[in-house]
Amino acid sequence: MPKHEFSVDMTCEGCSNAVARVLNKLGGVQFEIDLPNKKVSVESEHNVDTLLETLKKTGKNASYLGEK
Repeated sequence: MPKHEFSVDMTCEGCSNAVARVLNKLGGVQFEIDLPNKKVSVESEHNVDTLLETLKKTGKNASYLGEK
């Protein structure tokens, strides 16, 4: 599965919990949240646009950094 890295403007545990919640709802994803560096690595068959839109549902700024 391709692994994608995103920058998400997370500042606290609540922010990372929101990211985990929307990704779990999407399903078919494995992810790691790196709160200190504000990065989320997502392993998924979903396309990048779908993943980015999902991350933006948290209300945080999110951008695609590239494949890992």
